[in-house]
Amino acid sequence: MSTAAHTESFDDAVARLKRGSDLERETENLLEQLTPEEKLGLLDGDSEFWAGIAEMSAGYNLKPIVMGETERLGIPGLRFSDGPRGVVMGASTAFPVSMARGATWDVDLEERVGVAIGRELRAQGGNFFGGVCINLPRHPAWGRAQETYGEDPYLLGEFGAALVRGVQRNAMAVAKHYALNSMENARFKVDVLADEQTLHEAFLPHFRRVVEEGVDGIMTSYNSVNGEWAGQNEALLEGVLRGEWGFQGVTMTDFVSGFRDAGLSLRAGLDVEAPMRQQRAQHLPADLESGRVAWDHVDRAARRILRTQLHHYASAREEEPSAEVVFCAEHRSLAREVSAASMVLLKNHPVDASPVLPLAPDKASSVALIGRLANLPNTGDHGSSSVRSPDVVTAFDGFRERLPEVQLLTVFEDDVKVAAAAAEKADVAIVVVGYTAEDEGEYVGGDSMLAPELLALFPPFPDGMDPSNLMGAAGAMGSTVGGDRAGLRLRPIDEEIILATAAANPRTVVVVVTAGAVIMESWREQVPAVLVGWYSGAEGGHALVDVLYGAVDAGGRLPYAIPTTEEHLPYFDREATSIVYDRWFGQRLLDRDGHIPAFPLGFGLSYTTFETDDLSIAAVSGDTVTVTAQVRNTGDRAGRHVVQLYGSLQAEDFPRRVLMGFRPVNLEPGETKSIELEGSLRPLQRRNDGHFEWAAPEAVLEAAAYSGDPTASLTTLRLP
Repeated sequence: MSTAAHTESFDDAVARLKRGSDLERETENLLEQLTPEEKLGLLDGDSEFWAGIAEMSAGYNLKPIVMGETERLGIPGLRFSDGPRGVVMGASTAFPVSMARGATWDVDLEERVGVAIGRELRAQGGNFFGGVCINLPRHPAWGRAQETYGEDPYLLGEFGAALVRGVQRNAMAVAKHYALNSMENARFKVDVLADEQTLHEAFLPHFRRVVEEGVDGIMTSYNSVNGEWAGQNEALLEGVLRGEWGFQGVTMTDFVSGFRDAGLSLRAGLDVEAPMRQQRAQHLPADLESGRVAWDHVDRAARRILRTQLHHYASAREEEPSAEVVFCAEHRSLAREVSAASMVLLKNHPVDASPVLPLAPDKASSVALIGRLANLPNTGDHGSSSVRSPDVVTAFDGFRERLPEVQLLTVFEDDVKVAAAAAEKADVAIVVVGYTAEDEGEYVGGDSMLAPELLALFPPFPDGMDPSNLMGAAGAMGSTVGGDRAGLRLRPIDEEIILATAAANPRTVVVVVTAGAVIMESWREQVPAVLVGWYSGAEGGHALVDVLYGAVDAGGRLPYAIPTTEEHLPYFDREATSIVYDRWFGQRLLDRDGHIPAFPLGFGLSYTTFETDDLSIAAVSGDTVTVTAQVRNTGDRAGRHVVQLYGSLQAEDFPRRVLMGFRPVNLEPGETKSIELEGSLRPLQRRNDGHFEWAAPEAVLEAAAYSGDPTASLTTLRLP
């Protein structure tokens, strides 16, 4: 392994690429200049393990986490920031969580979020954004459901692709967690079993979609898939990801103990062990010496790492942003726009002949603002996705700043009688209830990361350092709060407050702060208005007031179905060591079993009404169908509608209805627009012995307001 006598830097290679040089040639030239030690240095993080753990204990990802920097040749390395609700580094803009952004059903808006995230990341020295989370939440109790976009593979893929496009104007984008990651408490121990059909029809299509979009990196999951840990799973990494889909970027582990065998992970196609020098630094030299792994495997991974960085730096990017872009007014305004667009109005019954919402200032001069979350900065969990915005607008802040003339009667404590008394005195009562990081989120405490079998993967304690301090630092990376939800209902005290408030004031609005589905059957019939407010980011309080008072239409739509009972959901054991996944979850499971949801996938009310008709097929090309339709605002207010394209088909052991496309549209009162919508035909296909085939000879296409909409406009598509 020789080192070239004349060294040429990374910047030299980038300059030649911009002048039209060949990417593969420049990659090989750079690779040939690396010493063996430098090659191995590309394959994991740059920090020594225990020093990195100690740094994390002071605050996770405060600055870029660097993996594979090679100063001699100017190779920048992968300079990582976590996500996805924003840039975890520094004091960045907290956007609404991904599930809220999925509720916008607006990929153009998500791309704009990606651009903002990329700018803030680049301005703080990062180049590698690990926040394109597209795992499918098989069960709504999953603790990290907030980090992904919804229950449908097509929705996940389109939003993931949009975020990739936006981020890549300034940074490399990494999608995660590959694959079958939707159990939090058991993530380090569970083996998820899934057959070929389940994998390729339900749990992998969204990863395929972001690969086709050109995602730069794929982060593996902690869990095992069909008997092998994902970080050393050759069938997933070299077979499906690269062999079938043609992925050319970088694969990396999740942070700390992302595989169990250093040599096997390299042979299986895992390029980078993140985020520090852990198992590979301990074991790869001996594995190479023994022949258990070859230098060809090292070169293969190093080549991919170099190629990905060269491609990024040689691609067209925006001008370098200044530090002032971080948490700037423009990004806060975008966060507010996204938050308002995400809020889903589930119920809006009339009181005294008029719907409760939107509120009219002249009829709501006094407001009872009730609930422990009404004045709590609550942007999501406190794990690796936590964004440290310097200011977070609560619901109370939003009312006080936007409507100083409104008399606010506030009850933030858990007191049923005080809440009811305040509601009785007010024109309208707003009850803000739901969850916090105490209830759901990343789980790193307990017996997870510090379990004995994982401790065995850690390097020895450094000489002269106190092991108890280092172990404390390891534990400080997370806490025992969060994890998978223990239940899908609100706290009993929250339900008591809702019922007492509604009894005291007929104009009661319940705002639910959540990521996943909340079962509402014990109280939803007792209140006239219900709004899903999500973990709504740094500007959530302003956005909530915008929606409640009608400055913005209630335009969000559910990115999942809400059942009436837990019994209508898949089996879920948050401590399982083995579990079988199949294609039946969410709306498709409810459809199969004949259960009517409380609210179906895609549901959401507006402050006006819409009709969609004249659906027709304009073209079919490859995997894409193009349709046209007429959309009309039949109400007296301007509003935002989301036209959803479903395919309904009759096929054995296959979903009755699948999402194929969607498009938001804004309409003035009485306005009609002709729209064109592209949909994917892939959801109509089933996997069979390594290839795809049509699940049925034809499908009924539905231009609908939600899954199962009886007023949908229909047409029939004969499948080729």
